[in-house]
Amino acid sequence: MTDRTDYSALIAGHTVVIEMINSGDAGLPVLTQLLRVAQPALGAAGMAFVEFAPSGGRVIAATGAAEWTIGRPLPPSDPITACLLAGPRVQCVRTDRLGSQLADELTDRGLRRMVASRAEIGGHAVGSLQALYRAGDDEPGPEQRGVVGFLGACIAHMYGDQSGLPVHGDGPVVAALADGLAVVDRDAHVRLWNPAAADVTGRSAAEAINKPLPFPVPPSGQVLDHRLPDGRWLRVTSGELPGPGALRVVTFRDITDQQRHDHERDLFVAVTSHELRTPVTVIKGYADTLNDHWESLSDADRRQAAQVIGQRANELARLLDRLLSSAAEAWPDDGPAVPFDLGETLRGAVANLPGELRRRSTLQFPADLPRAIGRRQSLVTVLTELVTNAGKYSPPGSPIEVSAASDGPTVCVRVSDRGIGVRPEHVERAFDRFWQGDSGDNRRYPGTGLGLYLVRRIVEQQNGWVFLRPRTGGGTVAEVRLPRR
Repeated sequence: MTDRTDYSALIAGHTVVIEMINSGDAGLPVLTQLLRVAQPALGAAGMAFVEFAPSGGRVIAATGAAEWTIGRPLPPSDPITACLLAGPRVQCVRTDRLGSQLADELTDRGLRRMVASRAEIGGHAVGSLQALYRAGDDEPGPEQRGVVGFLGACIAHMYGDQSGLPVHGDGPVVAALADGLAVVDRDAHVRLWNPAAADVTGRSAAEAINKPLPFPVPPSGQVLDHRLPDGRWLRVTSGELPGPGALRVVTFRDITDQQRHDHERDLFVAVTSHELRTPVTVIKGYADTLNDHWESLSDADRRQAAQVIGQRANELARLLDRLLSSAAEAWPDDGPAVPFDLGETLRGAVANLPGELRRRSTLQFPADLPRAIGRRQSLVTVLTELVTNAGKYSPPGSPIEVSAASDGPTVCVRVSDRGIGVRPEHVERAFDRFWQGDSGDNRRYPGTGLGLYLVRRIVEQQNGWVFLRPRTGGGTVAEVRLPRR
């Protein structure tokens, strides 16, 4: 570690980050570039950023010696989560004293110190930035702590702008416990602004009073659902106040969650009807052909029709399994996590892939691969989904490489393709339910957008994690990490 921060490199790199933002870049690409700039300037071995949501944290960006943590979830009960959310906003922490699985993994890799800074908006933590140092490095000094604190504040500003952040959509929004209320004049200028209104909109009374209302006002007695620029939804009502002043009272509340649930319900129905239509139509067509023209068909034609019906029925069964599993509260429990032979499981899973995918897939793992801890059958499901996804987004006949290795306290399985690749801003969104890289009636790639969503649910229920990254030279790498025995 250098004795002093390289401010010249930091300023030059930060200028590049600002130019990215001014050019329209946002979200993960900008955040990752900021970490890449900070790491050498701070003399750190690695950098990481954890995004917090009501359900806990997740590492969404990392560089250097910490890059392997990308996608790692941090439950609210994890000692590291408690450490990052408590105490001073900027603090120097010894990882070997935290007593958590992730802290132990960092320590085993020689990353024994970290300078952590919370990214806060209005006193609410949206994330935490960490600069990680090796055991032999000097104690990070005031300069390093000051710079990490500054960068944490910069990231918080990015969240405040809602420019591609937060990644997981939970957002740094203060939950309103009561409806917002405003009194406006005939020109819709605010005359009264209650505390709940400030919580819902993020505008203080000083910023709102005598200014135009930041959303339209429906006619008296009617309801309007309005979307704010940051993507949140408000339900707005209004009514006339008695008296000569022509004042109106406007009430509003955040209905983003309700809108999201309604959207998911509508999307579920649309996706289901769209994806079921093709196999059902093909099955019906071939069945009608067999029924109406049995005598005139050759044996070869009958066998081909039966084969197509069987293939489409398998597709239909697989699709229904996905839809039912995605709608369930939890993945069906098939027993406790136990040690199992990962290599043998992968070999069997590849052998049972559909014919075209099996021919394209290669499997490679060391003879001394440790046993993984989890549920063997569910890993077969995970591998099938990842290979199917790789096949869908890569040219026909191109290779799909399945490999496994041991990495510290985890074993990892990688599925690599030479397809269209994944954009940095999509590496997390790809795990959202029903999300797809392209949409609409002219989609190039079929599917429900459920495969990766189910993969993440299955893996995380076994105390593992999964993430995507672009592959050097083109393509995508999907990596699953599970605890090793």
